Amino acid sequence: MTMLILFGSVIMGIIFGATPGLTATLGVALLTTLTYGMDHSTAMVALMGIYVGGVYGGSYTSILVNIPGTAASAATALDGYPLACKGQAGRALGLTTTSSAIGTFIGMIFVVLLSPIISALALEFTSFEFFLLAMFGIIISGTLTSQDLVYKGWIAGFIGLFLATIGRDKLQFFPRYTFGMSDLEGGLDLVPVLIGAFGIPQIIQSLRDNFKIGETQKFKKILPDFKTIGQNIPTIIRSSLIGVGIGAVPGIGEDIAGWVSYGTAKKVSKHPEEYGKGSVEAVISTETANNACIGGAMIPLLNLGIPGSPPAAMLLGALMLHGIQPGPMLNIDNPTFILDITAILLLASVAMWICGILLAKQVVKVLRIPTSLFMPVIAVLCIIGSYALGTRVFNLFLMLPIGIIAYFLTEMKYPIAPLIIGVILGDMCDSNLRRALMVSKGSFLPVLTRPVSLVLFIVIVLLILGQIPAFQRFQKTVKEQFISHFKKNNRNAQS
Repeated sequence: MTMLILFGSVIMGIIFGATPGLTATLGVALLTTLTYGMDHSTAMVALMGIYVGGVYGGSYTSILVNIPGTAASAATALDGYPLACKGQAGRALGLTTTSSAIGTFIGMIFVVLLSPIISALALEFTSFEFFLLAMFGIIISGTLTSQDLVYKGWIAGFIGLFLATIGRDKLQFFPRYTFGMSDLEGGLDLVPVLIGAFGIPQIIQSLRDNFKIGETQKFKKILPDFKTIGQNIPTIIRSSLIGVGIGAVPGIGEDIAGWVSYGTAKKVSKHPEEYGKGSVEAVISTETANNACIGGAMIPLLNLGIPGSPPAAMLLGALMLHGIQPGPMLNIDNPTFILDITAILLLASVAMWICGILLAKQVVKVLRIPTSLFMPVIAVLCIIGSYALGTRVFNLFLMLPIGIIAYFLTEMKYPIAPLIIGVILGDMCDSNLRRALMVSKGSFLPVLTRPVSLVLFIVIVLLILGQIPAFQRFQKTVKEQFISHFKKNNRNAQS
């Protein structure tokens, strides 16, 4: 039964990833609402399956119709579609399937290796470190996900932070921004907020744009092409490291991993002129990185309670729904949980590879169903999912306005990921700051006397200063003077 759920959720994830307008995040959000009655182990099998399948599924439409199913596979379209136009669609899909499976597997290895180290380090943290860690997550997420102006990402993050303060505070039990409404005293439920923020904007955008998938490139069968995979081992290793590294940064996600990996692969390639014209190396680099990002995103999620990507944010909500509290105490409260997750990741990567190789043609047929038929079903699932949490009508009143606000923020190019990170990390940020100030009797001095706090504080300050033009000019001047001084010393040494 568990394997049936795994394969079913992977196939569902591939369909969500391959269908433009749907994403892995939305898939995880909707499936979360269907796992209420499951035990947490079975629920994690289903959710990790749809997560892995969703990130991989975007490559289908990227390669076959030159339209990325998800943002994570946008870079794949640059070379995947030219390969399909050359009559190599089956080979391209085989390479993305195999490299995605390998990327997921390598990400899983890093989860196993790094989790004990990070968890042990986090046990030494005090309230100041947790406060600064939460602030770092909000600031870095806002900085890296903004499409144009960085401050938009920061504003989105602080809107999320504000939303997290609604309800009675956990230290003094004082009501904040409840306006006398008893439904708000417990704070905002995370799942309706996540479904509203991720689901409603996508439904509105898809119905507004009336998106239709064009004619797909023909392919006979999916070829694994292990020989080409073997020849690109260095690319796979490099892309996996990039994916894991970017995944571990809060709120960034698989799309950034794909683009950074693509850019790096092109920079170090022996044949950069082939990029954009059907480079096999490029396709392998992007798909390896975006799937390796899954493992990277799980590392801060499991050990610090900070999600590394939007789908991981939804997973955090699912974990809390099932009574699992990620963070430094996870290994003590649930000693085998991280190993369970890594085993599920391994099984999900195998299931994804089998489904990708054997069921590609059937999935492509599903893509022919008009998006206008999909979206009403998605809307109903959003409503059912929000209501089912505690069978509260109030959750529907919560989901809809947040979804509409998220839609207008998206239209104004305010990223949604920092908003969600703010909602998730808000309690951690607020409670730990106030607790730390109570212990230190109002003094911020421990921030400067504790090594980890000091490092986090300096990084946050540099991130903020780095966006100020005067500081950027100062950095440029210092860099030029340093290079000039280094060259002068070099010349003197040679003469």
